[in-house]
Amino acid sequence: LVQRIDWQQAAYPIGPGDVVLQKTPFGFDVSVWEFFWPLMQGATLALAEPGEHRDPQALAARIARHGVTTLHFVPSMLSAFLAGGASGDQLPNLRRIVCSGEALPGELRDRCFAALPGVQLNNLYGPTEAAIDVTFHDCVQGETGPVPIGAPITGTQVYVLDADLNLAAPGVAGELYLGGAGLARGYLDRPGLTAERFVANPFGPGRLYRTGDRVRWNGQGELDYLGRLDFQVKIRGLRIELGEIESRLLVLDGVREAVVVAVPGPGS
Repeated sequence: LVQRIDWQQAAYPIGPGDVVLQKTPFGFDVSVWEFFWPLMQGATLALAEPGEHRDPQALAARIARHGVTTLHFVPSMLSAFLAGGASGDQLPNLRRIVCSGEALPGELRDRCFAALPGVQLNNLYGPTEAAIDVTFHDCVQGETGPVPIGAPITGTQVYVLDADLNLAAPGVAGELYLGGAGLARGYLDRPGLTAERFVANPFGPGRLYRTGDRVRWNGQGELDYLGRLDFQVKIRGLRIELGEIESRLLVLDGVREAVVVAVPGPGS
């Protein structure tokens, strides 16, 4: 985690004049850098009210009131925030938006630049199994097409491999494998799943994590995200394993209704 936050400070420096908004529930890994990054750099930490992230107008008022310069959005929440009327005139101090948690659509990138001119937009990618984020792409106004998930951060190894663990050539799709200091040790009390997902590194010491994400290297030396190789889905940044849900449906009568109710509503 220290490595991850040190990389973020080197890539996107903040200091005593900055204000970072903390709004991510602390059960999610993004909250770790929201809490500790500003406190480690002498910046100001502004706390949103519980549930305030569900109200775009209230959130915008909070950002304006505290002069927030840096904040994080899951892309679907960023979309709702922009739809609520957020503008550069309303948020003159805002300088940077960090996105992660799900794919960032090119259309949303363009809307963000149009509504908040001059605000930097950074697309980060990473599973919880690898200490928050492992790759980054700095969006540029005027770029077109899908938003890449980018290049690896400091201290992280990324590999695009085929089914036989051979390196995929640039432009050829494969599965994304991760290594480095941020890698988790495994899943608590689930040795079978740990053995399936955390495999021996064929390129050096240690292990690699099989993400299940389908990617390819593009012509700029960054990774393009192409989708999943399994049944995992993201709903407003919440990771859902459909295979686990289906197994419960076979056992418990009426769970289908419970699962539908549990899916977060708009803005949550």
